[in-house]
Amino acid sequence: PTWDPKPVNVRPFPWLRPTIRIRLTLLYGGMFLMAGIVLLTIIYILAADALGAGNQLPFKIIDAQSLRISSSTCSGLSSVADVDQLNRAVGECIQHQRAFALNTLLNRSLLALLGLTVVAFAFGYAMAGRVLSPLGRITRTAQRVAGSDLHRRIELGGPDDELKELADTFDEMLDRLDRAFESQRRFVANASHELRTPLAINRTLLEVQLADPDASPELAQLGKTLLATNERSEQLVEGLLLLARSENKIVDKKPVDLAEVASQAVDQARGEAQEKGIEFRGARRQVFVQGNGVLLERIALNLVQNAVRYNVPEGGWVEVTTEPQPGCAVLVVANTGPVVPAYEVENLFEPFRRLRTERTGSDKGVGLGLSIVRSVARAHDGTITAEPREGGGLTMRVVLPL
Repeated sequence: PTWDPKPVNVRPFPWLRPTIRIRLTLLYGGMFLMAGIVLLTIIYILAADALGAGNQLPFKIIDAQSLRISSSTCSGLSSVADVDQLNRAVGECIQHQRAFALNTLLNRSLLALLGLTVVAFAFGYAMAGRVLSPLGRITRTAQRVAGSDLHRRIELGGPDDELKELADTFDEMLDRLDRAFESQRRFVANASHELRTPLAINRTLLEVQLADPDASPELAQLGKTLLATNERSEQLVEGLLLLARSENKIVDKKPVDLAEVASQAVDQARGEAQEKGIEFRGARRQVFVQGNGVLLERIALNLVQNAVRYNVPEGGWVEVTTEPQPGCAVLVVANTGPVVPAYEVENLFEPFRRLRTERTGSDKGVGLGLSIVRSVARAHDGTITAEPREGGGLTMRVVLPL
């Protein structure tokens, strides 16, 4: 697919664009101005109250001739004997009254500043969250896209600022990626469909030839070999088709009993397990998940078949269990088998990859089983993990949301 970027719109007055810098400047400048106005108002009220209290006379003259003075705040005025003592006592009283008014103003101003600081931090936190909310939306969308959901878009509204430009650019990138992945899936699906027809014709011709009673033993053996090769190619095509389909999200989900799906997978692999002397174990508890029953059965069947085929020659076992857990359902498939190094576990989930150097030349499959399992699990918003067992073998754990 092609992608034509949108033409860049040149604004006649770029300085009038409501950028984030201008918005933050106006926001925090306005907040600082409002905080200053409120603080000055509070200080003015407190100062007026303190000056009103400080200008009141701290004493009352009862008799000027005998220097009888009454004061509730200045005890020294009641025992003066002459005018000099009176002047000194009045000066000390006024100084005391002034110090008391200043201390009262200071204490109330500190309390007002503390309250205003709390309000300013709370308001600033709320406004910062409002300004940065588009970034949170972009981050959440990116996290959902990281989970293989390329159909999500930000579609950010609001002013035409840098954040909206970033969100629009991110949406355009997602559109391009979505088209690219969709084109790739369609190509794989179409190629798989096109390959089905000649393989089906080859299988029919080989079966007809093998049904001929006059065919020589050499020709019959050659036909069986070609039929096995053709069957392997058909499995490869089916695996590629299922892998392409399972990359999409499951839209039409229905309740599926994971225990029933696991039991059906065990029944389908029981014949092959009996031929190799492998014992099935495990208790499967009923638990329902929302998903596609056919694809979930493919998860269980691929894991069980791998556990049977990659096992020890004698005395092997495969344990298949299902259990409900808070918010999810768990399918566990454990088996005996060869020792698997921990650093090679992740490679097993890659297409056409097997343990160590074993690749598509093996008769155990086409190398797409675990890749399909991981793709189907992701399409159901689930996960799959593998851990090597002590003594050999693996423990596969599939977690699906309820």
